[in-house]
Amino acid sequence: MKKKNRLLTAALATTLTFGAFSVQTYAQPTVIAEQQYSVVNALDNKVLNQINVENIYNIIAHLEQTPRVAASPEEYAAVQYIKQQFESYGYEAEVQPFEFFGFTAPHTVELSVDGTSLSPGAFTYTPSGEVTAPLEYVGLGTPAALAGKDLTGKIALIQRGEISFGEKVLNAARSGAEGVIIFNNAAGALNGTLSEANDEYVPAVSISQAEGNQLVSKLNNGEAVEASLTVLGASSGIRTSHNVIASKKATNKNKDNGNVIVLTSHHDSVPGAPGANDNASGTAMVLELARVMKDLPTDTEIRFATFGAEEIGLIGSRHYVNTLPENELNRIVANFNLDMVGSRDAGDLVMRTVDGQANLVTKLAQSTSSRLNGEPTPFARGGSSDHVPFGEKGIPAALFIHSPLEPWYHTPEDTLDKISKEKLQDVAEIVGTAIYDYARFDNQGPKPKKREKVDNLPKQMYFEEDVQ
Repeated sequence: MKKKNRLLTAALATTLTFGAFSVQTYAQPTVIAEQQYSVVNALDNKVLNQINVENIYNIIAHLEQTPRVAASPEEYAAVQYIKQQFESYGYEAEVQPFEFFGFTAPHTVELSVDGTSLSPGAFTYTPSGEVTAPLEYVGLGTPAALAGKDLTGKIALIQRGEISFGEKVLNAARSGAEGVIIFNNAAGALNGTLSEANDEYVPAVSISQAEGNQLVSKLNNGEAVEASLTVLGASSGIRTSHNVIASKKATNKNKDNGNVIVLTSHHDSVPGAPGANDNASGTAMVLELARVMKDLPTDTEIRFATFGAEEIGLIGSRHYVNTLPENELNRIVANFNLDMVGSRDAGDLVMRTVDGQANLVTKLAQSTSSRLNGEPTPFARGGSSDHVPFGEKGIPAALFIHSPLEPWYHTPEDTLDKISKEKLQDVAEIVGTAIYDYARFDNQGPKPKKREKVDNLPKQMYFEEDVQ
C-alpha cells in the first residue's frame, strides 16, 4: 500500500476556498485540475473524523468466529447480527430472503487404497455413498475411452482434462461404475465442481497427480487394486439465504435529487474458512460507513446492502438487482462494492469494473485517493464479486479489492490475525469520502453518464479470481 501524502491538515484546509473539484492548496495557491490535487479538505473531514477502524476490526472479530456458508445457520446468525448493527445506528433494516438450488458439502470424505489412507477432496454436487470395489483406470473418461467397457461393480480412476468433471462422472456411471476417483493433471490439490446436481451421478472424489500416477502405474503393471470410497453428508436441494438492506434517505425532501448510491459487500464465506478478510472485512466496513453517514447532510439516498450466497455465484446480489423495479434501478447512479479489503498479506488497493472502463465510481474514488494518498487508485477489468449484477444493468459499479490476493484466500487461515488496520482505514477513507463527495449538498463532482447495459461479459466474471 502506498504511503499517504496529505499536504494539508484539517485546520489549514478550513482556511481555503473549496469545492469538490476546485481546491486551492496553501503551498501553491492555484486551482488544480479535476482529480489531480492532493489535499484533504474540510468536507472530507466530515467523514474522516468519524471513521473508527476499531469498530471495523471488532465486527470482523465477531463475524470470523465461524464459517458463514450460504444458507447455513451460521450465515443466518450473521444476517441477524448485521441487522442488529444497522438498527443500533438508527436505521430500519430489511432482511430479504431468496431461494436457490444449492449443495451441502459432505462432512466425511475418505479414501483408502489397498488399506492405505489417502487425503481426497470432494466435488461440489457429488452424492453421498460408500463403495468398496476394484479400481479400473479409464484415461480421461471420455466416451471414446469408455467405449466397450463394463465398469459394473468397479470404481473408475480418471485423469483430469479434455472434458468437464461432471461429464467424466456421468460417462463412468453410465458404464456401470459405482464410484469415481479423478486425479489432477498438474501438481497441487484438485478442487472442483460437477456443475449441477444429477441423479445419475455416483460418489466422486479427487486426489493429487502424484497419487493418481502411482495408482495408474500399479494397474498398468497388472496389479489388482481395491479402493474404499466414503462420502457422507452431501446433499442438494432448495436453500434459503438472505440479503440485509438499510437506507439513509436524503436529509431534506425538498432537496432530494432522487439518486441512490449503493454500498455493498457479501457476508457469506466458503466452507471451512472463517472469512475474516473474505468477506467479514467488507461487511464490517459497510456497517462502519453506515454509522458514519447516518447524520451527515446529503441530497442523495445512500443504500447499504450485504449479500448472501456470493461465493456460489453472486446469487444474493443478482436477486437484489433483478427484483428491483425498473424505476428503482434507474435511480441508482453508483455501486461501490467492498470485497477482501483488509488482508495484511495482499497487494495494493485496486478497483475492478466489468468492462475495464472508467465510470462514476472510479472517478470519485480516484479523486479522493489522490487527495488522501497523493495518487489515484488504479482500476482495470474484473468480475468475481457483487458489482457484476449492477454493471450488467449499466449502473456505474466497481469492486474495491487488494491485488494480488493473500496466499490463504479461501482457506482456514483467513483469520483475524491476518487483518491490517492500516489497510482497513485506507479503504474506508477512500470509499467514505468518495461517496460523500457525490451525496453531500451542492456537490460539484462527476455526474453519471447515460446508462448502457453491458452485454456479452466473459464467463469468468461470475467466479472468484485465482490467487495471483
